[in-house]
Amino acid sequence: MSTRTKIVIGGVAVGLLLMPFIGFWMSLLVVVGVPVVAYFALDPGQRRRLRRISRKEIGH
Repeated sequence: MSTRTKIVIGGVAVGLLLMPFIGFWMSLLVVVGVPVVAYFALDPGQRRRLRRISRKEIGH
């Protein structure tokens, strides 16, 4: 299992655990927002490398 997959699974798990406490929409914001903020925190070179690796994994 890749590191990326582990992060996604962890984010979903945290969102599901928080759902009873903070509500559906806020937990959805956590599940979607955390990876987006992490992506934009990367510098442009790291983003290019991440996109290149992602494309290789899907066969382009």
